[in-house]
Amino acid sequence: MGVLRQRASLLWDALPPEITELAELFDGAGHEFALVGGPVRDAFLGRSSSDLDFATSARPDDTEALLKRWTRATWDMGREFGTIGGRRGDLVVEITTFRADEYDGLTRKPVVAFGDTLDGDLARRDFTVNAMAVRLPSKEFVDLHGGLADLAGGLLRTPVEPEISFGDDPLRMMRAARFASQLGFEIEPATFSAMSRLADRIAIVSAERVRDELCKLMLGVDVRGGLGALVDSGIAQHVLPELPALKLEVDEHHHHKDVYEHTLTVVEQAIDLETDAAGPVPGPDLVLRLAALLHDIGKPPTKRHEPGGGVSFHHHEVVGAKMTRKRMKELRFDKDTIRAVCHLVELHLRFHGYVDARWSDSAVRRYVTDAGPQLERLHRLTRADVTTRNRRRADRLSFAYDDLEQRIAELREQEEIDSIRPDLDGNEIMSILGIGPGREVGMAYKHMLELRMEHGPLGEERAREELLSWWRAQGA
Repeated sequence: MGVLRQRASLLWDALPPEITELAELFDGAGHEFALVGGPVRDAFLGRSSSDLDFATSARPDDTEALLKRWTRATWDMGREFGTIGGRRGDLVVEITTFRADEYDGLTRKPVVAFGDTLDGDLARRDFTVNAMAVRLPSKEFVDLHGGLADLAGGLLRTPVEPEISFGDDPLRMMRAARFASQLGFEIEPATFSAMSRLADRIAIVSAERVRDELCKLMLGVDVRGGLGALVDSGIAQHVLPELPALKLEVDEHHHHKDVYEHTLTVVEQAIDLETDAAGPVPGPDLVLRLAALLHDIGKPPTKRHEPGGGVSFHHHEVVGAKMTRKRMKELRFDKDTIRAVCHLVELHLRFHGYVDARWSDSAVRRYVTDAGPQLERLHRLTRADVTTRNRRRADRLSFAYDDLEQRIAELREQEEIDSIRPDLDGNEIMSILGIGPGREVGMAYKHMLELRMEHGPLGEERAREELLSWWRAQGA
């Protein structure tokens, strides 16, 4: 822990002089003032933060008055909860009055009550690693609950009895899984047992809060660990039941693999295929990771035992896309994210037709067009979906997808493949056929688009001939 203390002290010594100035304002007015929570934890981990959270014995009115002596840019949207915010240059601070809240046990909304001591404020925080503080301006480190030892041991534990902590605010159970993913930490056994016993309490948490925690979990460094915590504790059964449902019973002949374990592996492999900021899918990419998580959720309801002892999941990608849309709507995801994830789930099996028989140029064009802006994510999801231990089959799939990507690259050099349009637009069609706007123009446009897909660029003269030939065939 000596290394952690040294690392943190370097960051505390490097706190901007503006923060020292702010702390001295509060200290001079006779108020306690301390850096708390995530910024303290991150200092021990060697991370700095431009958003700094402070706790104080000052009441909101006093905090606001002192803060206005430090900066003109203040806001009080969190006044009800004792929080006043301010900005000075690039520094953003939020200062909250010590809290001593009580909960009614029916909702996770506390009856806000202000406290008088830093010790009491830290005791009501979610985990010991977030219940450390640094008094300012003295820089005295405060760790009443062994947070530093837990940080060194990679352990998530509540400052008070976990039943009390989770009973007060069940969202903390989701946060445990989230921090397990973000920090790569293990949830302490007694804390995890309490999560399991109180899992059904998560039902009182709003869908938006659950969604936000799930998203943060999915963007972490140990997503498998975070998802495992949700499933093994039973919380996933209440917030994302499609995930534990993937634990299909493996038959005695092992005709199908463990879909749940397969899914976690696909998520990890998709993460490995994300690119840097300059690449086409910069990580962490929420859409790709959610698609990897949900791509097979249509398997349980489509599972069929075939004659001879086999197992099939016909059209699970279509069923899965519908299930994905329903679940993401219930979790209040935005429309664009829902659309993108569902599109990837629906398309994730399309490539397997290429393995069976090399596609025509027309089929490659349709693949690119159908994928649209999700093509680069689809490349990665499809590759990540290969988890077979059969080396020969894995190599066959990899070589086939290499070939498909090469085909796409070659077509890109020859033609505009990413946004295919007919050789003739609507105005040109009307001019050639001598007709005005109407249903016939749409039919003609669709026909010309189909020809473009099938044959590639036709050229102006051939496109005109094909259009007129089609028009005559309509009896015009």
